[in-house]
Amino acid sequence: MRIRSVEAVPVRMGVASLDTELGLAPYVSNHDSVESVDRVLVRVETATGRLGWGEMLVALKSARVTKTVVEDVIAPELEGVAVTEARSALAEFYYPYVRLDPFLGAVSTAIWDLVGKQYGAPIVDLLGGAVTESVPVAFCLGIMDPERAADHAVEAKSAGFARLKTKAGPDWNADVERLTAMDRAVDGALEFRLDPNQGWTATEAVRALTRLEERGILLEYIEQPLRTETPGSFAKLRARVNTPIAVNEDTYFRGNLATLLRHDAIDVAVIDLVPAGGITAARDQVAEASAAGVSVSHHCGFDLGVKTAAVLHLAAGTPALNLPPDSVYYGWDEYVLEDPFELRDGAYSVPDGPGLGVTVDEDEIKRYRLDK
Repeated sequence: MRIRSVEAVPVRMGVASLDTELGLAPYVSNHDSVESVDRVLVRVETATGRLGWGEMLVALKSARVTKTVVEDVIAPELEGVAVTEARSALAEFYYPYVRLDPFLGAVSTAIWDLVGKQYGAPIVDLLGGAVTESVPVAFCLGIMDPERAADHAVEAKSAGFARLKTKAGPDWNADVERLTAMDRAVDGALEFRLDPNQGWTATEAVRALTRLEERGILLEYIEQPLRTETPGSFAKLRARVNTPIAVNEDTYFRGNLATLLRHDAIDVAVIDLVPAGGITAARDQVAEASAAGVSVSHHCGFDLGVKTAAVLHLAAGTPALNLPPDSVYYGWDEYVLEDPFELRDGAYSVPDGPGLGVTVDEDEIKRYRLDK
């Protein structure tokens, strides 16, 4: 079974309002406010008409750039290649000065989908088998006033979530008050993750985390409070607070995770299979972190369902990925899968069909295409 074509399909999807059940928009962080999201679906078709799907963020905020890289740089190297040889072909990609890992990660997901379909097996079986049939996920919430945040924390708890991740803004005092309100509203029944997206100084991080600890709130982890590529600062922060220290954006760059582990600077790695370069590369990161005694979770960047499926297979087949992934899948206005994932007690079932085990609704995609 050989590859006939590789296409990148940019789409823009709306996020459900905060006023609706488990809605998220506007999803506010310290750098933007999200009400719709641009994503790119990667469609790989074989000579027999079989389809494999991948997914990624729009790179550099440009759907045109993302589409061009996939179709003009990667596609020519894969067309005519046997599906079972495509992963090896992807591993050989190298262009000076240009990092292609996120693009390769999306295409690689589609190749895994096709390999699973060729052998009639779900991806998790190709990874060695599932250790669980469902994967719990963390509810995600943007920045808002403490009272409203407390109401959404209660909603998350009622929906069966055990963890809530929220963003942090430029005012750490406001973040502390919001976390305190949420924790009190659920009587300490939720684990909290806080993500400043590199927006704090070391001093701000120490003060915020110390204040939370004094109030009896020990976060599950603080995610990427400081800028990337500052392992010494992370090590110093970890030595000064009791809160577990996590990185996310640092894991997107080759070598950063290894450097942080050498500095004994983190407790948690929040990885992402797409910027890592694909499922295999993500598993390598999990193994690297686990060998150093560091826990692992998985990031979510408003995945449309294709990547969600890949994450579920990865989590179910990788025991060392031992902390529930983040998810905002429940927060879309509409869905591009024919059978969208159903949230049950804060968890999603691992698809059991061949490959990713999901079917993309191509008619639905046409409604949201950016390049039509």
